Amino acid sequence: MKVVILCGGLGTRLREETEFRPKPMVEVGGRPILWHIMKSYAHFGFRDFVLCLGYRGNAIKDYFLNYEAMNNDFSICLGQKSQIRYHGVHGEQGFSVTLADTGAECMTGGRIRKIRKYIDTPSFLLTYGDGVCDVDIRRLAEFHQSHGRIATVTTVPPISRFGMIELGDESRVHRFTEKPRTDGWMSAGFFALNQEVFDYLGGDDCVFERDPLERLAADGQLMAYRHDGFFYAMDTYREYQHLNNLWSAGAAPWKVWA
Repeated sequence: MKVVILCGGLGTRLREETEFRPKPMVEVGGRPILWHIMKSYAHFGFRDFVLCLGYRGNAIKDYFLNYEAMNNDFSICLGQKSQIRYHGVHGEQGFSVTLADTGAECMTGGRIRKIRKYIDTPSFLLTYGDGVCDVDIRRLAEFHQSHGRIATVTTVPPISRFGMIELGDESRVHRFTEKPRTDGWMSAGFFALNQEVFDYLGGDDCVFERDPLERLAADGQLMAYRHDGFFYAMDTYREYQHLNNLWSAGAAPWKVWA
């Protein structure tokens, strides 16, 4: 199964880091968050990627075009018959990466529709280029294959952005909980999809998270894979700092690879 990663958003809420680069290239622990996401998928055996590029997509192209040189020692012979010989190996050997320009202004559903020509299997995986998770991707794929519906979304219990206070009589605080989990489930943005999902997608203004997913749910074609572990999306500078702090402390739950 191929892994489609949406990498085209503007990242306006993280302007401190995305002024001159796309959000998937914002670094966590010295590596783009996109690298972390791809390493997670590769750990579970999924190493064939399709990246949907948009805002400053050339930065992502440059990153992969120069990957060997920037991650290996190498010898270079200069002149008309220039040659480069790389020494050693890195952990990303064998990654297949298709970089598809899906437009600067295109919405998520439109981006997915534009890479249809690169999907040559009955089903594929999809996620965003700004969120990390410790979900078992292999089990997600197996669950998707087992139920026979068009789409599966990974869901996690939401966490309140604020501390919750339980009050009693006379305004006495009975309990204070810092950012507790709340009732219900929310999308973690890690999907498994069948080719039939393309029939639900419209033009460039199609937002995947709205009409397509709403219609899939109404048609009984959307299933939930429940995940009780870690999920974190990097939307703001504070969240960027939090992920970097976790990595620096050696406490990054999404680092499932060796």
